[in-house]
Amino acid sequence: MIVVKLSQQDIRRYNGYIWKFFITCFLLVVLLIVGTYFGIFGPLPSFRDLENPKSNQASEIISSDKQTLGTYYVENRSNVTYKEISPNVIHALVATEDERFYDHSGIDFRRQFTILFLNIFKSQGGSTITQQLAKNLFTEHPSRNKIVRFTQKMKEWITAVNLERRYTKEEIITMYLNKVDFGAYNTFGIKSAARTYFNTTPDKLTPDQAAMLIAMINGPGYYSPINHPDRLLNRRNYVVLTQMAKLGYLSEGQLAEFKAKPLGLHFNRITHNDGPAPYFRAVLKREVQKILEDESIVRADGTPYDLDRDGLKIYTTINYTMQQYAEEAQAEYMRQLQVQFNSHWKGYSLYKSIKNFKLLLDQGMHRSDRYKADTLQGMSAEEIKKDFNTPTKVELFTWKGDTTMTMKPIDSIVYSKLLLRNSMMSMDPTTGYIKAWVGGINFEHFKYDQVKYGTRQVGSTAKPFTYAVAIDNGYSPCLKVDNVPVEIDIPGQAPYSPRQSQSDLQPGAITLRTALAFSQNYVTAWVMKQIGPVLVMNQIKKMGITSEVPPYPSICLGSFNASVFDMTGAYSVFANHGIWTEPTFILRIEDKKGNVLYTHKPRVTQAMNEQTAYVMTYMLKGVIENGTGSRLTYKYGIRNPVGGKTGTTQDNSDGWFIGITPQLVTGVWTGCEDRDIHFRSTRLGEGANTALPIFAGFMKRVYANESLGIKKNVDFDPPKSPLTVTLDCSAYDQQQQVQNPASDVDKKLGF
Repeated sequence: MIVVKLSQQDIRRYNGYIWKFFITCFLLVVLLIVGTYFGIFGPLPSFRDLENPKSNQASEIISSDKQTLGTYYVENRSNVTYKEISPNVIHALVATEDERFYDHSGIDFRRQFTILFLNIFKSQGGSTITQQLAKNLFTEHPSRNKIVRFTQKMKEWITAVNLERRYTKEEIITMYLNKVDFGAYNTFGIKSAARTYFNTTPDKLTPDQAAMLIAMINGPGYYSPINHPDRLLNRRNYVVLTQMAKLGYLSEGQLAEFKAKPLGLHFNRITHNDGPAPYFRAVLKREVQKILEDESIVRADGTPYDLDRDGLKIYTTINYTMQQYAEEAQAEYMRQLQVQFNSHWKGYSLYKSIKNFKLLLDQGMHRSDRYKADTLQGMSAEEIKKDFNTPTKVELFTWKGDTTMTMKPIDSIVYSKLLLRNSMMSMDPTTGYIKAWVGGINFEHFKYDQVKYGTRQVGSTAKPFTYAVAIDNGYSPCLKVDNVPVEIDIPGQAPYSPRQSQSDLQPGAITLRTALAFSQNYVTAWVMKQIGPVLVMNQIKKMGITSEVPPYPSICLGSFNASVFDMTGAYSVFANHGIWTEPTFILRIEDKKGNVLYTHKPRVTQAMNEQTAYVMTYMLKGVIENGTGSRLTYKYGIRNPVGGKTGTTQDNSDGWFIGITPQLVTGVWTGCEDRDIHFRSTRLGEGANTALPIFAGFMKRVYANESLGIKKNVDFDPPKSPLTVTLDCSAYDQQQQVQNPASDVDKKLGF
């Protein structure tokens, strides 16, 4: 080996070369930074961009009791404030990602040049939290090209410095935690991560939970708690928790304690279908979009708001607890009712017993996703028919949970057709605020909302409208009428003469209150004959029914269709002194900064005389005391002041119950998707059996929770002016005996 001894002149020359190299590199970097600042590699984020960094932020739906019902999102992200984040999360982040975070101004020069050059040749972590935030906010697609990535890094440096100049450290760390990706399942931001992995909120995260989430940040797929829990546990223990102890955020004892803990996941995969009130949220989204468009509510730059990206807050009237009670009551009873329905049809040929059954199956097949997919593939009618008759794995809804079975697709349609559907809505009659909304039995499988968009024949729940018109025109609830068949002449048509089940007939002369209580068709038709269908139609419309109501005598028995939404709103008139207050579910809409974009003001009209409304509450209470709704008392033990009306349509296709109390009005409907499929007996198909029990289950839960403020022993308020109608039928009979036989009422009746 030959050793060459360098002269002092050579050493000075080589040192000069080295210094020139480093100075040149330094000047080159400075020139690159200056050039980057002036935009030679593309524009930097503007001052406005820095003040208003863009981030796909989920819009939140907030209940009246300040809980989140759900979100609309492309990225499942909801922002939180610094105070809403546990210090454990802050400590874990700083300790792991940027321990000198509070000492630098966006760039940590102690390590930055080393990291910069390493990044040219291989992937290397080490950017400050502020640089990572700059990257997350303003570098949409980090390049794999090393040179391009170098220029992007330069831009991130300058952006990081600018962020530090405009925001406090607390604001930077909050923006970072709101922006960062926490892995699969569309989990963005610390709020979403806390809920997804631990079913909690960011302020309640413990040190080990916080450490686990921060451990995921640099590789949420590689360190997935679902797919690679061992990797994540190791990183949590020996990187994050160890660093927290090193910086004094944990004692040695705490470090040992938290290292010994398992990951402790309470995993809750979040989708658009998750959370309470999925049907309500789907309807709400459509309504909010319509409001924003109709009211021309736009962003500051004039572009329309995007519910899935702009982080709006939608404050609703839904009560989170009542919504849970409504969903529980539905699931509890519909599970039992489906068993009744299945047993009822066991052993019967559906093709022979159900009218148009083959047609219904054909319609169901043509509406199915499978049929649409087969058609797009160019399959012939015979090939599609064969596909639907070839066994395959299908996913089915059951009240015990979703299940996958091997069966013919056409049989899965039969199964779906025989599933009973249900919907309910509950509202405060005085404010119009809707408290609970259950639009169907399972949103994932059956997305059509049956509260607002679905209309079904209302049956006997329409009878109170006819009686209300009669009361308003001087008829007494104590008036006795012979309960016999009635014919009503219709110009150009055969007379209208409704039937009455003889098993339910109340024979002889009965009062109007008794006739309503026992849902007697003959007396109801007699009342319609006296007052005429036009007055009844007008009254129904005044009470908020938006569907078509033709001025025919049959509307007294509910031959028209209406939604649960409209019918519940209509019954609120009885409970609210004759005032119809528009059923309301939106309070206000705010942007992500809290600026109010829209406030809803419900429409209010006097739909009925106050005295008439009060008399109708008296008549509707008779339905519960001893009429078709009496099982509410004797079976379910609800004995406080409650009015209501059952409804059962022709062939038992629809079962209804609408219950009223001074503080809540609740409508319930039950039936199959197609009206030709139904219970074969009224005993099982009547509203008292298919709908009333759900109302009972809901109200019992509500009454048991005193914090909701729904009191049991509160009766309907009498009218402000003295009541002119006699409600004591014994006193009424005595009055009739001493009155002139030619009284106005008698003249109306033709006595």
